[in-house]
Amino acid sequence: MQTLDAKTTVGNFVRDNPDRARVFESLRIDYCCGGKVSLDQACKKRGLDVTAVLQRLEQCDQSGRSESLIDADSMTLTELADHIEATHHAYLKEELPRLDSMTEKVARVHGEHEPRLAQTRQAFLALKAELEPHMMKEERILFPIIRQLEQADGPLQFHCGSVANPIRQMEHEHDQAGNALAILSESTDRYTPPDWACNTYRAMLDSLARLESDMHQHVHKENNVLFPKAIRMEAQG
Repeated sequence: MQTLDAKTTVGNFVRDNPDRARVFESLRIDYCCGGKVSLDQACKKRGLDVTAVLQRLEQCDQSGRSESLIDADSMTLTELADHIEATHHAYLKEELPRLDSMTEKVARVHGEHEPRLAQTRQAFLALKAELEPHMMKEERILFPIIRQLEQADGPLQFHCGSVANPIRQMEHEHDQAGNALAILSESTDRYTPPDWACNTYRAMLDSLARLESDMHQHVHKENNVLFPKAIRMEAQG
């Protein structure tokens, strides 16, 4: 069995075995936007014992890979871009309008009882405003460039210069989305409903938790797999 190294980046841990995302999520270690830091650094930031975390990752590896988590690293760039659109983008296009309605209703009805719901609502609106044009730019600009790179026989010239330029912008927007997700989590006590919460309130929190989990997988596949591979492919010409 391969020895795990604490100097490996968090993103690479999940790239090599997607099941490890479950360990990081349980420990609240950011493996998507924060995936470029080493496990050692991530553990220090969270006040965790890196040896204990490595043991949990080894146990995860020994338990076998979950069929529900795809191996993004084994896909071609085109396959991965197609998968992201068909899975994560499709999910967001359906879920964001639904959560827009739910967060508005819950904040309006229960805002006096729980003032932080206004913060939850504003964070969601910021996330939605970030993600909708973000997905459009990926589908119309970046992903077509990446597909062209993979299909080309030689160097290509793009209107944006290097593929690294739109990637840099997409990563910045991922960071902005991550900030909004952090506010959503903090303002809802990690999506924990109060005892008096109605069914809509509880359904909203459950949906926000699912949204956060999906976004972690979504951003990881782009930041730690698709984007760096595209940059390397362009450099190799």
